[in-house]
Amino acid sequence: MPRGYDRPLYIQPFDHRGSFQSGLFGWKPPLNDRQTAEIAGSKQIIYDGFRSALAGGAPAEKAGILVDEQFGAAILRDAKAKGIATACPAEKSGQEEFDFEYGEEFARHIEAFDPTFCKVLVRYNPEGDRSLNQRQAGRLKRLSDYLSARSRSRFMCELLVPPEKPQLDALKGDKRAYDLQVRPHLMVEAIHELQKAGVEPDLWKIEGLDRREDCEAVVAAARAGGRDHVGCIVLGRGENDQKVREWLGTARKVPGFIGFAVGRTVFWDPLVDWKGGKASREQAVARIATRYREFVDLFEGK
Repeated sequence: MPRGYDRPLYIQPFDHRGSFQSGLFGWKPPLNDRQTAEIAGSKQIIYDGFRSALAGGAPAEKAGILVDEQFGAAILRDAKAKGIATACPAEKSGQEEFDFEYGEEFARHIEAFDPTFCKVLVRYNPEGDRSLNQRQAGRLKRLSDYLSARSRSRFMCELLVPPEKPQLDALKGDKRAYDLQVRPHLMVEAIHELQKAGVEPDLWKIEGLDRREDCEAVVAAARAGGRDHVGCIVLGRGENDQKVREWLGTARKVPGFIGFAVGRTVFWDPLVDWKGGKASREQAVARIATRYREFVDLFEGK
């Protein structure tokens, strides 16, 4: 299968695990069966909202979901049966260092669900801990090699470049300045370092960028060395609606940015209101459908 993915792709991600347990429900693991079922039920609301958006006209051939096996196994199976593009995470949730959720069994779990994309989240700052970066790159290469040689699933790599303390100190703690002035070139450097280490995603899922030239530089890095069909999508990072709209508005004009994966900005407030009794299940589904559709329309320039 040729490397890369460059068709439009509008992902509804809800593979969050720790934030659902502690943030939405206020629980600490280990969870009992009832708690697990309640979280799974909340994710079904998101999936129903996504499907409602498709029923309302969102382009099904460009749409997909990203959900975890722990709480979303039934959703993954249903989406696959309906021909919806699926993505499933391979990383442990909430860890600073990337490692496999199922350890040495990672391949068996990928095979069990056969998702369109196997997704990993990695926090990688090129100016950070070198040993940490090397360990993570080694695990990512192992996954990359497996997916390339033995799996039908494509490789989606979510790259976060969190600031190191000296980087923030130099900006007097200004995280917005870091995002604008420092993070873009670190992202390019991180992509090149991971490629050099043998990590070959079909699709990079990356933090939003404010300037077109930074988007162009990231695409150039992702497609360097003959990787002409590798795509990039913008993640929401839990930002407010206006900021996400700005990121998507910038990225949509840059060839190589094929879509987005906006999660909490779409579903969090509707779920909080549902959980708190301020909205019915039907109202939460409708709000999620509307928000997802709005981001699709924005990216398509409608």
